[in-house]
Amino acid sequence: MRKPIRKRIKRNKKDIIDVDITSLLDILVILLVFLLHSYNSSGIVINVPTGIELPTSISPTPSTSGVMIQVSASKIWVDNEEVLNSENLPSRTYDYGGRRIIPLFDKLVAIKNKVKEVEKSSPQAAKFSGVANLIVDKSLKYSYLKKIMFTCAEAGFKTYKFVVLGEEQ
Repeated sequence: MRKPIRKRIKRNKKDIIDVDITSLLDILVILLVFLLHSYNSSGIVINVPTGIELPTSISPTPSTSGVMIQVSASKIWVDNEEVLNSENLPSRTYDYGGRRIIPLFDKLVAIKNKVKEVEKSSPQAAKFSGVANLIVDKSLKYSYLKKIMFTCAEAGFKTYKFVVLGEEQ
């Protein structure tokens, strides 16, 4: 003989278990703090090539968007594309009495022209800012840095932002 359904339902009911979620909340708070600490609000991602050691700074102002010019002792990159390598220099590397770097100038002018074409074709396109973010190895001589800045200015990038490593205060 089968038992009535009511008795079967009562027998299958289990007691309510009290779960302590304090440790789970602790882990979530720690994750939240970690994520907020590592959040980058500027939205700029910079890939620093090997061979470049950045100087440090305690300035709280983040870098702005613009063309990325990365300079080591032997190479120059523009937006992660190698422009000049001292191991295989072109026949004409400098002009204006050795003050302007020709391959860097040509690349910057091409970028400027491309941005201006896009600016003309679309009203929502970003305007040409003329900002050059310089990621420079701290061991470079000032005379070489002057050549890079002169080249940028001649190409139309007259605002310089030096990218450095931030120090915790």
